Amino acid sequence: MDAMLRRAPKSVIDGQMPQTPNNHSVIARAYAPSDQEACLALFDSNVPTFFLPSERQDFADFLAQQTKKWPYQVLERDGRIVGCGGFALEPDGSTAALCWGMVDSTLHGIGLGRILTEARLRSAAATPGVLRVRLDTSQHTQGFYARFGFEALEVTQDGYGPGLDRWDMLLRFDDRQRQFWQTDI
Repeated sequence: MDAMLRRAPKSVIDGQMPQTPNNHSVIARAYAPSDQEACLALFDSNVPTFFLPSERQDFADFLAQQTKKWPYQVLERDGRIVGCGGFALEPDGSTAALCWGMVDSTLHGIGLGRILTEARLRSAAATPGVLRVRLDTSQHTQGFYARFGFEALEVTQDGYGPGLDRWDMLLRFDDRQRQFWQTDI
């Protein structure tokens, strides 16, 4: 984690964000119901590697119901939605659970996932009482989240379905981490 704290460029939650290759500016903003089709298209672009086709209805239901309760954001690049993700506060009030994070599969590897994850971690760190961030992900993205300091708690082979393992991971916010994620750019 120390290396992460030293090298991670921080993004902002609303407004102008860092540029991706070819000088494309990216902004994060709150999800609106009119974003549903674009977010479903992002989901579709990530099937079957990152999501199973059977999860699409769960995601659609989440967008229709849960985004009214919890912080959910979209990333726009040149006016087009290219990523989305958020978190929900668990009943204990001290755990934020990252949920439904994704980036257009044609744009993987250019920093959008980092921008989205940073925005979600900054939002979670700014939430009073949050001491840890939990997520479940697959073998395809667990290494990405490990670079942010998430530690694997449990791995369930084929936990989502055949060939898609479930990794339960946790990031604990100590005072230094919270300060890092709350510091303005």
